[in-house]
Amino acid sequence: MTQVKIKSLNLSEKKGTIKVPVNAVEITETGLKNDAHAGHWHRQVSMLGLESLKKAEEQNSRAFQFGDFGENITTEGLELHKTNILDRFVSGNVILEVTQIGKKCHKGCEIMKITGNCIMPIEGIFCRVIQTGKLQVNDELTYIPRKIKISVITLSDRAYNGIYKDKSGPHAAKMLKDFFAGNNRPVQLEKVIIPDDETMLQKAIQKAVHENADIVVTTGGTGIGSRDITPDVVQKMLDKEIPGIMELIRYKYGSAKPNALLSRSIAGVIKQSLVYVLPGSVGAVNEYLTEITPTLEHSLRMINNIDSH
Repeated sequence: MTQVKIKSLNLSEKKGTIKVPVNAVEITETGLKNDAHAGHWHRQVSMLGLESLKKAEEQNSRAFQFGDFGENITTEGLELHKTNILDRFVSGNVILEVTQIGKKCHKGCEIMKITGNCIMPIEGIFCRVIQTGKLQVNDELTYIPRKIKISVITLSDRAYNGIYKDKSGPHAAKMLKDFFAGNNRPVQLEKVIIPDDETMLQKAIQKAVHENADIVVTTGGTGIGSRDITPDVVQKMLDKEIPGIMELIRYKYGSAKPNALLSRSIAGVIKQSLVYVLPGSVGAVNEYLTEITPTLEHSLRMINNIDSH
């Protein structure tokens, strides 16, 4: 666990202005009590690392004080802009969750006029309050990176019975793991193989959702054969369907390979889990996930109620 020291706590009565250091603050459900940025939105608490502050001093050839860039919390021990959305900072009862990295600069911002080159839009981060409490200068925040929980479920009578080795499930798992590794995100992965059985599929998905899986991917059973049941079972379980992504994939690859148009793959949401029903071949999994992965970070924001667009 990485420990981050609080060097300063800062408040202001107006947005876009320099904040004034204080010794202690109360973290309420909307942010720092008596701070202009507190409210019912996703940027309740702003943070800036001393590492970024020193960088700004070098760039501007001058010294800055804590709060000069409008940050609520000035820290030391971690380059904050290298964190990820949904990562958390914990101290005592207080839990803060990262919701945004950087921001657009306010027009006519006092900070920009005074500093000349505000680093907050590039290296500042913003959080929402998950749990309230009190913070003091010199307290330590424990940085907890968010692990993306992924469940990959292969449906295949023959693979389940050991007639052949499952290839599509491991390929899906590798593609997802590689994608999140490229975004500097740790992954917790579970893989299971089941036959084309409705009850077992329902239980496997319910288990994944109950265990707070961020992403559930199934492979196999999307065709029109008598044992192809996956979309029919999953569709009844969805809270919301996401039709666009699968329509695009069918059109894109079906234009060159007409057989791809026979896939009945679907996507949707169950509670706070993204669910993707993919065909059972390695080639199809590769095609589908190539199109799906670019949407995952934004989808994770949406299902976690981060309205940052």
